Amino acid sequence: MNKILATWKSQSLGTRILRFWLGATWLYGGWQKATDPTFLDKASANYIGQQLSGYAKSSPVGFVLKHFVEHATQIGVLTMLIEFAIGIAVLTGAFLDLAILGGAAVSFGLWLSVSWHAYPYFYGSDSAYFAMWVGLYFLVRKERTRKVSFIPNLTDRREFVKILGVGATAVIAAIAGSGLQKKLPKAAVGKEIVKLADFPVGSVKQFTAPDGNPAFLFRTTVGVFAYSAVCTHQGCVLFYSPQDHSLNCPCHGGKFDPANGGKVVAGPPQTPVGSYKVAIQGASIVTA
Repeated sequence: MNKILATWKSQSLGTRILRFWLGATWLYGGWQKATDPTFLDKASANYIGQQLSGYAKSSPVGFVLKHFVEHATQIGVLTMLIEFAIGIAVLTGAFLDLAILGGAAVSFGLWLSVSWHAYPYFYGSDSAYFAMWVGLYFLVRKERTRKVSFIPNLTDRREFVKILGVGATAVIAAIAGSGLQKKLPKAAVGKEIVKLADFPVGSVKQFTAPDGNPAFLFRTTVGVFAYSAVCTHQGCVLFYSPQDHSLNCPCHGGKFDPANGGKVVAGPPQTPVGSYKVAIQGASIVTA
């Protein structure tokens, strides 16, 4: 504990703030993935494989990402563990330089794959995180009073134990997070959404989908259909614009056309919004 505190005391206030923010954020990133029951659920619209498929279509490194899709679950688990490990290492000071460059590499990869098409560029946070990691690296190097080996010495027992400690803690955190996952609600087939008489042609209604996510129900002259109200860019909740009959994202300007399969028509999203099965049953509109 004293060694951990020593790494903090030797740094300036600005370096500590940056280090704490980045370390805690990466730790939270791993925890969020571990506790999210949809992240590794192949049946979910939020499945890591669905995300990778969307990124591969427009990313400048799409030719690499497309090879990850078939191993999406393993990539998701690895990403989770790496985020935990980086967060733990940055906060404890274990292999700090290496952990900081690891964080920079992750941010750079996310910039190229997730937020490359964000416009203006400051709508995408990954480039900002990359800059913060690089800045932290040079601050830590400048303020250090003694020379520290960049690459861990695996022949040194203490170095080896530290590596095991960071890795084991990351695995334990991932297991603990997965144990706290909320169970996904079972699809309630045939559950009434609204009375048909209360929902004439041309109506739009927000409701809670069987998986617990917000969604929009539409009725046209050809029938009824429903789309997810979760933006495929960074998960913001969409709103319906009656002016242009589109689903809009208030966070980054994404826009989807519910009359055309939920297709993206504007903004940084690259993947259409997910759809839900609904049907007219008797005098009601129900989940199907």
